[in-house]
Amino acid sequence: MSHIDIICENIVIEETLIETFLKAAIEILNLGDIEVSIVLCDDSFIHPLNREYRGKDQPTDVLSFAQREGDFADPNDPMLGDIIVSLERAAEQAKSRKHPFSQELSLLLVHGLLHLLGYDHIEDDDAEIMEALEKELLAKIELDWPHQFGYRKAH
Repeated sequence: MSHIDIICENIVIEETLIETFLKAAIEILNLGDIEVSIVLCDDSFIHPLNREYRGKDQPTDVLSFAQREGDFADPNDPMLGDIIVSLERAAEQAKSRKHPFSQELSLLLVHGLLHLLGYDHIEDDDAEIMEALEKELLAKIELDWPHQFGYRKAH
């Protein structure tokens, strides 16, 4: 059974549905027994990480840190990696794209998971492959998000 560790930084959100969603994605991808760490945060948390690791001095929506990449990586390590999602970015993007917050969050979680598996979107061909897989996964995952699903800032 896969293990998903969810950490909330500066925000409060119902974690159970997020865990259920990710376990469904992991099952559809037939990844077996893996571990994934999810950090759900605000822009103030993700901004310095984006600056340090991507050289972009602004908040971003999602960052992924794969454990199975690099010179010393073990491809059999059950720890797949870390996904960090800014819920502030997700909410703003959902509003601008005129769809529910849960839909944007679902996309960002799948996007981050695919990055952990080595997918990327730097080149156009790779982006098309990744986007097609995102759409396929999102269509297969059946989860009824509550209509008013959202988050709030921690005090």
